Amino acid sequence: MRPLEGVRVLDLTRVLAGPFCTMLLSDLGAEVIKVERPVFGDDSRAFTPFVGGESAYFMSINRGKKSVTVNLKHPKGKELVLRLAKLCDVLVENFRPGVMEELGLGYSALREVNPRLIYASISGFGQTGPYREKPAYDLIIQGISGMMSITGPDPDHPTKVGSSIADIFAGVFGAIGILAALRAREVTGRGQWVDVAMLDSMLAVLENALARYFATGVPPRPMGNRHPSIAPFSSVRASDGYVNVACGNDELWRRFCKALGMEYLLEDPRFATNSERVEHMGELERAIEERTSSMRVEEIIAKLEALEVPCGPINDVSQVVEDAQVLAREMIVEVLHPKVGKVKVPGVPIKLSDTPGEVRAPAPLLGEHTEEVLSSLLGLSREEISALREEGAI
Repeated sequence: MRPLEGVRVLDLTRVLAGPFCTMLLSDLGAEVIKVERPVFGDDSRAFTPFVGGESAYFMSINRGKKSVTVNLKHPKGKELVLRLAKLCDVLVENFRPGVMEELGLGYSALREVNPRLIYASISGFGQTGPYREKPAYDLIIQGISGMMSITGPDPDHPTKVGSSIADIFAGVFGAIGILAALRAREVTGRGQWVDVAMLDSMLAVLENALARYFATGVPPRPMGNRHPSIAPFSSVRASDGYVNVACGNDELWRRFCKALGMEYLLEDPRFATNSERVEHMGELERAIEERTSSMRVEEIIAKLEALEVPCGPINDVSQVVEDAQVLAREMIVEVLHPKVGKVKVPGVPIKLSDTPGEVRAPAPLLGEHTEEVLSSLLGLSREEISALREEGAI
């Protein structure tokens, strides 16, 4: 048994934030019916690179779902969605606020059809506020949220995080909201509207940047790989690359110096306490790199690990997907795609002892499950489905 087995999700999302949310639900056992535009499907089906004619991007975040093509602007297409929503526990959409209402598929309309429905909306700015109707992509939200102002090598080069974290965190928070609403429904018997915004999600993960600003009144600035409150807690240069080190307390600092034969630094008053080390961070890094720049990455890590000092390499993607720990945790798995063959995708990050999730199937072909879903759930005949297709409703 999987934890969300028996939960049926109607997925009206596309691109990343919404599909990431429904992917998590699918991995945990929910039946996810992905509604896509006829002919074109999800926008991300056109995103490069392609493998066997299929988008690797699309395949990576839509595994385990069923694809049904429906024209939401066609009256009969809308009727199909309403009928499907009546049979589902959850509906997830990530259109711009107002679009679903224009289609006659907003929360108020769906609540009448199915009072137990959990209706989740994921958008750039949320369903309320002056920005609610503005278009949003991850880059835009990372900039507005302040995330780019604290990321990068220095204040002159604001930098986005390498992954689309505004989209992804909105998807994660969307999944959490849906699970919370499902739990509440067990008590109240009623569904509710889950409203998650990418901007809200970024504010929630600004972490110590907000705490520092509220404490000091000074807006934080990017510091590269340094930590604003702990030192050494950064990347140090080796002869063949860099090593990340994290000395979170004075004991780890002492071990760090001993491991690398730099006990003389323990006598330097500039580095006597963490606050002193933070104040003299540039001088500290130069002093450390006088020693480490002549050593290889593997040598530094071996010496630090021998004394249990937190450290690690800076892997590229080709290295991390072969990492022993990553493989032991089944975080790279293979699925068999009907057109592409074996496809590698990330595994399930949530490990449950009794009801584990799993990547059950590959991403669907466009409309692969249209007939199956419309016949098994709505009882439509093959002739009725063909007529809907000829009319442009599916």
